[in-house]
Formats: sequence, structure tokens, C-alpha cells
Amino acid sequence: MFKTIVRKKPQERQANYTGRASLLKRLCHVLPFKSTSTRANDLRLGWWAAVLIGTATASIPAFAQQKTGPGLSEEDSLTWAGITLYGVLDVGVQYDTHSAPFTPYRPAASGNIVRSNSRDESVVGLTPSNMGQTRVGLQGIEPLVGDWSAVFQAETFFNPQSGEIANSLKSLAVNNGVSLANQSVGVDGGSAGQPFQTAYVGLQSARFGALTFGRQTTLLSEGTILYDPNYKASAFGLLGASNTYAGGGSSEDDRLDSTVKYRVSFNDQLHLGALYKFSNSNGNGAANTAVQANIGGSLAGASLDAYYSKVNSAITASSLSADQVAALPGLGYSVSNSLAASVSDNTTYSLMGEYKIEPFKFFAGYMYIQYTNPSRPLSAGFNDIGGYVLAFVNDTAYPEEKLVQVYWTGVRYSIIPGLDLTAAYYGYHQSAYGTGKQAACSTIAHSTCSGGLDAFSFDADYRFTKHFDAYLGAMYSGVHDGVASGYLTTNNINPTIGVRYKF
Repeated sequence: MFKTIVRKKPQERQANYTGRASLLKRLCHVLPFKSTSTRANDLRLGWWAAVLIGTATASIPAFAQQKTGPGLSEEDSLTWAGITLYGVLDVGVQYDTHSAPFTPYRPAASGNIVRSNSRDESVVGLTPSNMGQTRVGLQGIEPLVGDWSAVFQAETFFNPQSGEIANSLKSLAVNNGVSLANQSVGVDGGSAGQPFQTAYVGLQSARFGALTFGRQTTLLSEGTILYDPNYKASAFGLLGASNTYAGGGSSEDDRLDSTVKYRVSFNDQLHLGALYKFSNSNGNGAANTAVQANIGGSLAGASLDAYYSKVNSAITASSLSADQVAALPGLGYSVSNSLAASVSDNTTYSLMGEYKIEPFKFFAGYMYIQYTNPSRPLSAGFNDIGGYVLAFVNDTAYPEEKLVQVYWTGVRYSIIPGLDLTAAYYGYHQSAYGTGKQAACSTIAHSTCSGGLDAFSFDADYRFTKHFDAYLGAMYSGVHDGVASGYLTTNNINPTIGVRYKF
């Protein structure tokens, strides 16, 4: 049925495919890939060991076993010649008690949590990616020598209800010049209409780890998937509804261009990883670079991971005001692909854990994010992801550092085979970071005042087969004090029901 798209292997390598079939059931995981080949080439292994061990000891890293594909077994996966085609289609119906009209562009379509433009009226409609990102991709492994293999992945995010490529920045751009009370849902994010949301290639070894290059999910984002009670489901958890936290302070940074990532595991009990993002700011030094590190381990049903993230010149994009739109012709920019942005240096520390005692899984996590003015400011006209232009840039949004704490806990109960019930709580608190009369304020008067958000969710997911499941649930979210400043309404509940097909 499927045409082989890779070159034929030598006869001895073809004979090893049967023995390697057990690898393929994990090909829908980001990394690590596990190889079963035992042939060795001492010279090559020795050289690569020196390179990779040097990389590992240069920083403190990690890998979380993030599922990017549906995680099907080899018998159910669409695999040929080491290449796996996979996909997820997730769509449902959602009712929001307070929301702006849904957008066809943002990956989740709705806001899910209360947003600044959430209106004092209800909205109902089709929403995609409620439990997991709708996507299609290719992932592969090519045995090389010894237990070394070449690996790659390329995947595209799309919205099944509209047929649009996922594009969070377009959801902002269509609101340019529109008053808050008349906007549709618009939320910043890492999806900006790119053909591929993930695209990397690299090398892996069961013994020495994996080294990959390209546009990749960050270590911190992988951790939020692994340790969120809802596995980062956008309809039922704060971490999925807003990628700000998975992005270490910016929604655009849960996936990063121009990265090199290394991860290694020792006896499946200790794992390390590191990530570095190269600058794409036209030679502006350390601007737009990032570094992340992770260390974690597991023992007797418990697992724990610690993360560090530093993103320089992180971008938080927003729609243009009417006055800014009026100024665009004189600046030579188009209203259809121009945005405003605040820029900051973001530093994040996080600790996340899980404990399994069948049939329960308990989750908890804590994240501390520091925002400061960028040491390498960006200029107006900077080209953001997806070809969007930052026509107006604020490099001085944080004269005083903004400190944010995010925390969550929850439990997942496998009540019967195939049926999971999940209950979770998520909290967010920001410190006051204004100056002058706004210093140390704790009211709704200014967005720089201290404040917070609370979210509670409950949901059920039933797997009819390995490929098909149905879910329902709801999340309450509410903001108060400084976080609620400028909001049209301060709470939302989003009952959601839907289905998901995986292949």
C-alpha cells in the first residue's frame, strides 16, 4: 500500500529489520530512540563518545519521554523501511460561558481560559486539539554502525474544523485595530503558519544518547507534557491552554528554531539533557538565543525532574491598536502581517514530579519565572516566526523585574481499562512590578499590580480502541487583582466533548 521512500539497505542490514521491529513502537516519541543492534565499530564509537560526553558534561541537561505521535505498537503503526507516518485528529464541541468568538487560526480555536477579550456572553462551536495537538508527521530511524542510528522527524499542525495550518500569530493579526470588545480569540504561540512545527535530524545511541538539530520542542515543554495531570490538554489544563509556561515565559518559545539538543539516559533511572538555540536576530549578539538544562530520575514508581531555562530577547506578541494600525503606512508595513510585542529576558526554574500507585497517578509541579528588560533589545521591524513583522517593540516593559509562580497538582484514576478520570488544579501568581504610584500595588487598577489566576478541571477519557477515544470535561478559570486589570470579564467555564483518532 505504501511506497518505500528510502534507499534499500545491504543484505545484512535487511536481515536485521525483524530484530529491530521492537524499536518502531516508540518512534512516535520525540526521543530517545532505542536501538537493538549490537555490532560495534570501536574507532567511531570512541570518537563520538568523546564528543557527546564532552557535550553532556558542559551543562546539566534532561529528556522527558514526550509523546509526539500516538504511541501505537509496531503492529498498528504505518511503518515501512524505518519510516513511520503518524497523525492525530482531535475535534470536539465546546461551550464557553464567557468568550470572544472562536478563531479558525489558533490551534485550540477557543481561549479555553478567561482572556482579556473574553466577553460577558457565551459562545459555542467546534474546537480542535482539545486533548492533544492535531497533526500529521513523519519520523524515522536509519541504522548506521554499532548501536548508532540516524533519526529525523517532521510534523505539521493543522486545525481540522477549518482546514487551516495552525497559526496563533494570525489569530492576533486579524484583530489589528479592532477594539477589545469586538475581537475574536487571539493568542500568541509558537505556531505561525509554518509548514512544519517540528523538523529535526540527528544521531542517537542507546549507550551515548541523542544529538539532534533543527526546530524542536524544548526540554521545559516536554516536562510540562510529562508532568501535567492532563498531559497538556488545552481544554482541561492551564499548561495546555497557555504555552507561556511551557515556553519559559513566552508562548512562542515552547518550540524553538535553530536548536541543538542532547539527551542521555542511564539505566532508565537517571537522565540528563541540554538545549541551545542559536541567534536569528541578524547578528545582534546573544539576542534571541536560549539555553536549557534538565536533570531527572525515577525510582519505585516515582519520577522527578528539575529544569532551568534562559531565553534572551523573548517575544510576547500582541495585536495592534487602532492608532498603531493608522501609523503602519508611514512605516511601510502591512496590517496583515504586523504585530506589536514586548521583549524580555526570561529565566525559569522548575521542579516537576509524578508518583504511580496503580490505578492512580499523582502529579505536582512548580515553576518560577523571572522577566527583566532585555540585555539585547530588539528593534522595530524585527522578523518574528512565520514571517510576521514586529512593527512596534517595547524593550522597557519591566523596569522592575516581574516574578511569576506557577503551580499545579492533580490525580489521574484508571477506573477501568480504557477509562481515565482526571482532576486537577492550576495556579498562577505574579508579583507587583510597577514603579512610582504603581509600585507594590495589589488591586485591579493596573496590570503591573500583583494578582493571580486559578483553574480547576475534571475530565474523562474513554479509549474504545487503540486508535479512537472520546472525552468530556470542563475547566473553570478566574483571574483577580492585577492579572484581571483590563479584562472585560474575570471568569470562564468551558464544558467540552469530543473525539480523537490516532494513526
